[in-house]
Amino acid sequence: MKHVQSLTCIRCGAEHAPRPDTCTCSQCGGLLEVVYDYASIRCSISRAILENRRDPSMWRYREFLPIAKESDPSGLRVGGSPLYKAVRLADHLGLAALYIKDDGINPTASLKDRPSAMAVVKAAEAGADTIACSSTGNAASSLAGNAAARGFKTYIFVPERAPKGKVAQLLMFGAQVVSVKGSYEDTFRLSAEAIQRWGWYNRNAAINPYLMEGKKTVSFEIAEQLNWQIPDYVAVSVGDGCTIAGVWKGFKDLYETGLIHKLPRLISVQAEGCCPINKAFSEGSSTLVPMEENTIADSIAVGVPRNFHKALRAIRESDGIAVNVSDGEILSAMQVLGKTCGVFGEPAGVTGTAGVIKALQLKLIPASASVVSLVTGNGLKDIAAAIRAAGAPICIEPDMGLLLQAFKARGVPF
Repeated sequence: MKHVQSLTCIRCGAEHAPRPDTCTCSQCGGLLEVVYDYASIRCSISRAILENRRDPSMWRYREFLPIAKESDPSGLRVGGSPLYKAVRLADHLGLAALYIKDDGINPTASLKDRPSAMAVVKAAEAGADTIACSSTGNAASSLAGNAAARGFKTYIFVPERAPKGKVAQLLMFGAQVVSVKGSYEDTFRLSAEAIQRWGWYNRNAAINPYLMEGKKTVSFEIAEQLNWQIPDYVAVSVGDGCTIAGVWKGFKDLYETGLIHKLPRLISVQAEGCCPINKAFSEGSSTLVPMEENTIADSIAVGVPRNFHKALRAIRESDGIAVNVSDGEILSAMQVLGKTCGVFGEPAGVTGTAGVIKALQLKLIPASASVVSLVTGNGLKDIAAAIRAAGAPICIEPDMGLLLQAFKARGVPF
């Protein structure tokens, strides 16, 4: 890791050696952040070098990542997700330019594959054979899949409300799954106790500083896919705060090394039923007030976000905005993304797009803006929500008369 200077505590500023198994500050217990030698990176990477690389995965940005030179990042192919210019949706909304970054095409169908791929590499560096985490679903399935591809054992804790599609993924990948009768906070606490008791490698993204480094690769791809022309805004679904913090760090890395000359403003989007980060931001506060986890968007239903301070810093440093959306607005965004873009996102995955729509309605962003919205998870992970958004199919006996009647009742032209 020749470009990594240290792990620095965001609370007390203490510096730590970048050991693969270091997660929190030894002096105050605060969260750590990977600090790079940008001058060194600047001498090792350029736009031309990236353009000539054939590797389409997240590891094409290895100079910006905290892994040892000899580390093997093989396994599932993570990253390289498409960035679609959503012309029809932009026209529908009256927005100058809108792009959809569909991270639901990753191997286990979510952006969480990026930090999980990083976790597997760091676990190997630490000499571990077992990795564990708590999750509302996507981090769990991504860890299980990426770990299975490399031969690691996994113990995964999920709240009882986790969608069956995500739990099915875990079981198929061979994980030991613990379904906890309680909230995500309850689930997190139990996983933390188990990790400490048995010494498993900690994949909890809000605690392990290396995992955000995997998430930030989505920003590198956006910049490269837009030919280094950075959008005015990037919209992100926000739960524990790690993703939006990672997105911001990715753009700052590029800016500090001279690969881009502009930074985007972030749009932090949370569900109205669980929005502790946006609430603090809107009130100008830096104090976390826990909230209930009351939303259909299970992947961002985090009432006690562990990356609260990193997320707030990202929104504030970017001169960003915060938007809260209802479950109805999330379901509507699922449908409009499908109908206009052919992109199928789960509720949490489309919450960023729901926020873009609402921000336009509230005139928080101008119609002349260029916007990238991250879709962080595929809709197949939560079929119940998809049916709720799109409605049930026509169901009839095989009779033309009945078909005509059904079409008429639905207002279908024929």
